[in-house]
This record gives sequence, structure tokens and C-alpha cells, in this order.
Amino acid sequence: MKYYIIAGEASGDLHGSNLIRELLHYTPSALIRCWGGQKMADAGGHVVKNYKELAFMGFTEVVANLGAILKNFKFCKADILAFKPDAIILIDYPGFNLRIAKWAFENNIPVVYYISPQVWAWKESRVHSIKKYVGKMLVILPFEKTFYAKWSIDVDYVGHPLVKVVDDYELAHPNNDEITHVTGSDAPIVALLPGSRKQEILKKLPVMMEVAAAFPAYNFVVAKAPGIDDDFYQPLLSGHKNVFAVTGKTYQMLSVAKAALVTSGTATLETALFAVPQIICYKGNPLSVYIAKKLIKIKYIGLVNLIMDKEVVKELIQEELTTEHLKKELQSILTDQAKKKQVQADYASLRKLLSSGGDASRNAAKLISAYVAAI
Repeated sequence: MKYYIIAGEASGDLHGSNLIRELLHYTPSALIRCWGGQKMADAGGHVVKNYKELAFMGFTEVVANLGAILKNFKFCKADILAFKPDAIILIDYPGFNLRIAKWAFENNIPVVYYISPQVWAWKESRVHSIKKYVGKMLVILPFEKTFYAKWSIDVDYVGHPLVKVVDDYELAHPNNDEITHVTGSDAPIVALLPGSRKQEILKKLPVMMEVAAAFPAYNFVVAKAPGIDDDFYQPLLSGHKNVFAVTGKTYQMLSVAKAALVTSGTATLETALFAVPQIICYKGNPLSVYIAKKLIKIKYIGLVNLIMDKEVVKELIQEELTTEHLKKELQSILTDQAKKKQVQADYASLRKLLSSGGDASRNAAKLISAYVAAI
């Protein structure tokens, strides 16, 4: 069995790595060629393109890097044809992957989509492409099955892969003191997760940094993105006495944090699964945000709030993301006991909901193996 997997982001690398392990569990002799990162390589995939080369975010950024994107398409198609996979497995990353799905369909290569694009949020017209070009769709959010049923598309809900990832981490690290070694003190921790792309870090981290001075009794710890040099972070972090930074220790940090300032995306769910009160922060290119507001249909940008269909945690978006607003909201989640109690109750409900599908990676691998074997 030969699989070609395409993941274009850090979260895709994580979920792709766990999927690869389960695919190899079912078919130890399987050959897996992929676009991803170190996690997928460690799991047994042969990585031919690193996701860090694909990190173009927003409308204006995509236009500016159109030449590189077109070269990636050309390389991908040639590489797939040379490898001759039994199936292509696409992990989220819709701008690129849906185009590959169309091309694969036209070339009679079966397509499985694991982790649906957020078509329920915007660009709902993409559903037509999914219905036509994707042979098997596996979703990880409970409401997605109902959404696709509206379009007469039968999808499989496999559960959310992060639940097991976080559970496994907590079982393996019951007494974590790595972050105390980094900060050199027992002061409580506020986690800062400003994102994985340079352009979003530059927009959000300076605002987060200004908040640290107002909370001298806390240590603020920044989760650096893998693959971004320390030289990039140095000018952003310098001059703050109670600010530290770590690389590759996000879960260690979240396991002890009292609160977190988190950029929108998968990190919001990870923070919730570690039961850390958080503020969701987003600030992007003004033109990209303006266009997005015209297209996006959802009430919230944070996955925690979207899944629970209410404001479980505060969202500070674009012009609302200011130092003063962050100070006020952080003070509230650190000291308001009633608010903390409600957030914890909502987090417990969220975890139960996401756990309802079972072990997502194992379920997905089983369904993919059966689907490909039946072709």
C-alpha cells in the first residue's frame, strides 16, 4: 500500500504523524510519502516538502507569493505521478489541497480528506468540489457531520485527535517542572502562544509583551514556533524582566500555566484541553481581515467558542487587541473565581463532546485502510 499525504501546517504535521503511526499499525509494509514536518518524518513518513515552506497566510500574502505557490503545485503533481500512490490523503490546508483533489480526480487517483476545511465558516461553495472530487471525508468536529448532511454528503466523524494527544502527554508527564527550570522561580506562569508564522507573530507578540510589565508577580513564557530562528524573536523579547521563551515545550508550559494569551487556531483547543483559562488574540493584515469579514459567516473565530456555540473565552480581534484590553481581560481570568469556575465547567463539556468519537487517528486509519482496500 502506498499513501501520499499532504499537510501544510504545524497542526497538520502533528495530526499527520499520529495518522501515519496508525496506518503503519494496520499495514506495516505501507510506503508513505508526504508533505509535512519532523513529526511526520519521525512517525515513518518520507517528507519531501516541509510545511514551513508553505506558510502563506491571508489574501495579500498569497498574492505576494504566487510564484512560489505555483512551483509547489507543479512539484507536487510531478512527485505524485512518479510515486503512483494508491490514495492521496489531504489534511486540512484547503487552498492548496482542494486544487490537488481536483487534479487527482482527473487523473483517477483516489482522494481521502482527513480534517475538513472550514467550509462551514466561509467559502461554502467549496462543498461542491469536495462532493465531486473527494472519495472519503473524515471530520473531527461533531457539528461537521450535520453540516455535510445538508449537502447530501455522507462523512465519517472520527473524534478529535487532540484529545488523545493531550491525554497521552498528561499520563506521561504527571509532575512537570521543566518550565520552572527555564524561569528559575516558582512564580505562576502566563503562557503566550503568538502563532507559527512570522507575519502573525509580528502583529500579536508586541501587544502581548506590553502586558507582561503590568503583572510583575507572574512569569510570561513565549512558545516559539519551530523553525523560526532566535534572531527573529530577540528584538521582540528583549527588555522584559519577567518574560522567557521556550521552543518545543508548549505542552510543558500549558500543563502548569495559570492563564494563556493564544492566537486563534488549533492552539485554542490545546489550551482548553489543558484546562487553562485563555484569551483568544487575533490581528492580521487589514486588507485580508476586511475581505475575510465580508465572507465569514460564523459568530466566533476561536474553535472553543465555535464548538460550544457560545463565548466560553474572550476574543480580542483586530482593533480590539490592545494592551489595555488584554490587561483587563487577563486580570479577570486570573482573579475572578466565578469566571474561572464557569470556564472549567465549559472546558469539561467541550472535552466530553470531542471525546465522543473515540480515538480519531486510529478510527481514521481504519476507515482509510478499508476504503483503499475496497477500491
